Amino acid sequence: MSGNQALAAPTWVLLRGLARESGHWGAFPQLLMRQIHTEQPQAQLLMLDLPGNGTLYRMNSPTRVSAMVDFCRAELKRRGVQGPVHLLAMSLGAMVVSDWLSRFPQEVSAGVLINTSFRPFSPFYRRLRPLNYLTFFLLSLTRLSARQREAKVLDMTTRLQARPEMVLDEWVALRSLHPVGLGNTARQLWAASRFKAEVSRPESPVLLLCSKTDGLVDWRCSQAISRAWGAPLRLHAQAGHDLPLDDGAWVAHTVADWLKMRRMNGLGEGRWD
Repeated sequence: MSGNQALAAPTWVLLRGLARESGHWGAFPQLLMRQIHTEQPQAQLLMLDLPGNGTLYRMNSPTRVSAMVDFCRAELKRRGVQGPVHLLAMSLGAMVVSDWLSRFPQEVSAGVLINTSFRPFSPFYRRLRPLNYLTFFLLSLTRLSARQREAKVLDMTTRLQARPEMVLDEWVALRSLHPVGLGNTARQLWAASRFKAEVSRPESPVLLLCSKTDGLVDWRCSQAISRAWGAPLRLHAQAGHDLPLDDGAWVAHTVADWLKMRRMNGLGEGRWD
């Protein structure tokens, strides 16, 4: 696909985080497409699961973020997606996008990183708040029911759920269909803890979104990345770690507004706001 074709019909690829799958996006993909179609009428959407998650739960998760990137690139090729693509991801998925931007910049038109953190921009105690280490450990060892486990994850990652029981019903169903094993969760945690991003800013434009009340990752991690890369940062004052679930409409509108501002300012794909 040529550059002109990519601009005419861009593909948005969505990636989730630790032990989460495409189904955990909920209604967000539809909200995103409705918003960005005002700027990109021909835009297409593709959701990928990282190895070990979702429909790929039987696979061993890689212990390096770079291997996750390689898998996603191969999957896009298998599906006939030639790019360059727009990448939107959160948490561990955003680490994948960061590595993708660094190693294969020609394949990425733009990246949206949500509530992420990585070395060398922030210390470990901000990348995963210390109190949550114990929670993750207990979730791994205790004999909780699927609903109890998911309820604890929901409590850690969201703050604005008006109907949490409905969300839990969906999450329990996803866990039943695609149970992510303890081993894969550990491998993904290991990959995340080892990852180190490039200090130099990516060639492609990047937008950072984060929640100031994120109980899992300190919002200042996104702020540090923004300052290092000179990338715009948008803050949500009330949402939790799972920002697309807590306020998907805000995320979709903010992404569309960023696209509109870039168009109005005449910024090309390789330039910065």
